[in-house]
Amino acid sequence: MVDEPWRRRRGFDRFDWCFCGIILGLLAIGVLTIYSVTAERPGTRMPLYVKQAIWIGVGTLAFLVVSRIDYHKLARWSYLLYGFALLLLVVVLFGGKSSHGAQRWIAVGPLAFQPAEFAKIPILLVLAVYYSTQTRRGWWYRVIVPALITLPGFFLILRQPDLGSSLSFLSIYVTLMLVVGVKSRALGVVMLSALMLFPFVWSELWSSLHEYQKERILSFVDPDYDPEGRGYQGMQSRIAVGSGQLIGKGFHSGTQTRFKFLPEGHTDFIFAVLAEEWGFLGGVLFVSLFLALLLMGLEIAARAKDSLGALLAIGLVGMLTFNMAVNVGMTIGLAPIVGIPLPLLSYGGSATIMTMTALGLLFSVKRERLLSLP
Repeated sequence: MVDEPWRRRRGFDRFDWCFCGIILGLLAIGVLTIYSVTAERPGTRMPLYVKQAIWIGVGTLAFLVVSRIDYHKLARWSYLLYGFALLLLVVVLFGGKSSHGAQRWIAVGPLAFQPAEFAKIPILLVLAVYYSTQTRRGWWYRVIVPALITLPGFFLILRQPDLGSSLSFLSIYVTLMLVVGVKSRALGVVMLSALMLFPFVWSELWSSLHEYQKERILSFVDPDYDPEGRGYQGMQSRIAVGSGQLIGKGFHSGTQTRFKFLPEGHTDFIFAVLAEEWGFLGGVLFVSLFLALLLMGLEIAARAKDSLGALLAIGLVGMLTFNMAVNVGMTIGLAPIVGIPLPLLSYGGSATIMTMTALGLLFSVKRERLLSLP
């Protein structure tokens, strides 16, 4: 008979099936929602929901490969990977592909990928390695040095401009900085310094934004600002969410999305489509599934075999939490529109593959703990 502890270490257990089942469930919801929005779109050689299914296939392959790699091996290459990611971000600024006023992609033949998405995993590896090996607890070593490591990538992404991805990138640093236990005195110094520098940083940040990004922020501060211009997307999103009411209008029956009142319903505003078609209950189901996935990630972090694994898992959970919270928040009017896709649901090859790779890394942390059991 096969030894039971060996089977638990080497095979799929109940936790693994639930973990993967939730991921597949969220991906399926995303493909169905993209189909509902884009099925009647003319002039495309390959339907967007088919393209998304292909990206999911590539992402699943990345998930399986990364989940089988010892994360310590990846950590040894972390600084090199981060340096390569920064190089790609520089290439984007000088020779990237532009679309809708932003230069965010590198074209490789008929395909294009977004380096800002893939830079998130290297910075996570670098910061997790740094914090897991740093024994000194002063605020300089726990706050300033990691910030200096993070800022080059943050500013390179911001210059594209891509405010959403730059904030998501920064959320990894903030999550890990808080988790490592910054002392209250050091945190107070950081907050005081941030308040003192805020006018200068905000001036630089505001000047680096494009006009449409500034108008998005202004429309968040004043919902009635330019309702037929830059405020149109947010207003239509709130209408779509509210019109879904309790149980929604049904699959492929949302008027705001089918009649194109809501642009970009398959990307950043996919939650509005979901809420219109399946109502409040459908939105609650999605949030519940996503929270269950995040709680599983926290359990993996709590039971990791070392501090490096725990920091990797917590950083990934923090990034996914930030992306989900900001995306849903901007959809329902609780956050400014900054262009953050909804993980596992929004259409997009780079974001989908990055998220699946990150989840594979999370799975690797669990697997290595089980392999270390006696």
